[in-house]
Amino acid sequence: MVLLMVAASSALGLLGPYMIGMAIDDYIVEGKSNGLFTLLAGLTAVYLLHSLALWLQNFWMIGIAQSTIYRMRSLLFQHFHSLPIHFFDKRQHGELMSRVTNDIENVSTTLNSSIIQIISSVLTLIGTIAVMLWLSPLLTLVTLTIVPLMFFGMKWITGRTGRLYKEQQLNLGELNGYIEETISGQRIIKTFSQEHRVVGEFLQKSERLKQAGYWAQTYAGFIPKLMTVLNNLSFAIVAAVGGILALNGSISIGIIVVFTEYSRQFTRPLNDLSNQFNTLLSAVAGANRVFAILDEEEESSDEKGAKSVSLLKGEVEFKKVTFSYGQETDVVSGLNFRVAPGETVALVGPTGAGKTTIINLLSRFYEPDDGTILMDGYELSRIKRNSLRKQMAFVLQDSYLFQGTIRENIRYGRLDADNEEVEEAAKLANADSFIMRLPQGYDTLLDQEGSGISQGQRQLLSIARAILTDPSILILDEATSSIDTITELKIQEALQRLMKGRTSFIIAHRLNTIQQADQILVIEEGKIIEKGSHKELLNQKGFYSELFNSQLKGNANSFVPSPEGS
Repeated sequence: MVLLMVAASSALGLLGPYMIGMAIDDYIVEGKSNGLFTLLAGLTAVYLLHSLALWLQNFWMIGIAQSTIYRMRSLLFQHFHSLPIHFFDKRQHGELMSRVTNDIENVSTTLNSSIIQIISSVLTLIGTIAVMLWLSPLLTLVTLTIVPLMFFGMKWITGRTGRLYKEQQLNLGELNGYIEETISGQRIIKTFSQEHRVVGEFLQKSERLKQAGYWAQTYAGFIPKLMTVLNNLSFAIVAAVGGILALNGSISIGIIVVFTEYSRQFTRPLNDLSNQFNTLLSAVAGANRVFAILDEEEESSDEKGAKSVSLLKGEVEFKKVTFSYGQETDVVSGLNFRVAPGETVALVGPTGAGKTTIINLLSRFYEPDDGTILMDGYELSRIKRNSLRKQMAFVLQDSYLFQGTIRENIRYGRLDADNEEVEEAAKLANADSFIMRLPQGYDTLLDQEGSGISQGQRQLLSIARAILTDPSILILDEATSSIDTITELKIQEALQRLMKGRTSFIIAHRLNTIQQADQILVIEEGKIIEKGSHKELLNQKGFYSELFNSQLKGNANSFVPSPEGS
């Protein structure tokens, strides 16, 4: 329907000037009066129908554009959630957000206005040339003399604007990523007094964006000026040659008037096409960035024959597991260990030893390069990812809370839980007492990332969320590393309740928190160098014993008595 209205408006736009030429030849030059009213009424109808066709095509195209952008944005957002974790590990979140907002908005602007304009301009151009050839081939050739000038001028300009628009979108995405990063890290920036450095880097990135935008718009601004000059030149040539032909009696006055109008109509679509071409280049640059994400390979689908599991016992076994993050050096190499159902396993070792990698492999955020991981005797690849992850709960060092009420944040662990189950989970997590002290209790609204409550309280809510999930396997990644001693006791008590009867993996640097673990794996450079209980490892007097004693000594030295009389 849009294309039909575009064709109709283009045809009616061509018919109007032709009827004016007829009126001049028949009723002004020859002095006829009979039929003038009918012609004027027809001309009025033509322009009214032309306006209606324009309105309808714009009205329908807006609906098409918005539906397309809605689908495009939805596909992109859905695709984000089907991509593997390592995709997000390598990219700035703000830069990805820019693709959902700025880049898609560029496409939206083009669909709303430019597409119709381009189609209309092409149809008008073809129709104008056809009618002009029918009226006077000679004047048509005269009008077409400006086309080579337009072609070379446009080629020179668009050859520069295309690159600049692409650079502009790239710089805009980078700037958005930097803004998101600095806003999220305001506390650290102010702590280390880095405001001036951050502002300086922002101004550098903003300057690059400004320069790309400046030159893109400057070159694009040449187009209307060039087209205006060529338009006036075409008008002058047609008027001069047409006047000579009219004096010789080769052409009528009405035809000259029609041609002068058509010469403007001939250059106007070219002008519109050139202007829209720059908008199109900007949209293409944005669309390329969107489709670059859509073309990213999704997290590999579950293998054929993979099954869903409703309940896991929690027996885990690693057999000669090797993995690297696309590097030459393996992050973990030849790992062998077994965890019985309900056991608590602590992973200990220096930073970068491979502790978190083991958890990533267990949860299938990454796949091992070699070796086998078994869960309840089944290869991990035979269990569907969603089914596996529903049986797991994570309590991380940095607990993430969403914008919403406390009740909604706890319920995020299991959306079908009722209010009583949510509150019972909070009580088991030792979170109920501080929640009830808040103005609206469980209905207290939290800002994004849980600002307004302490780190320890956020951690207690994360534990409540994990309790509500009722997982078979529990992952604790430095869950108490940044918590004060009193809150740590509450958290440890809540964690003991949470770990009871569940297979638990604890990543810890503070060794006093893992003394009750059934087995401790000491990892260094991706390999297990010691294995056993706390007592067994102390008796071995190896790496673990040395590390534990150094921490014990460090804690003792941290309590220095005040000088007498102070």
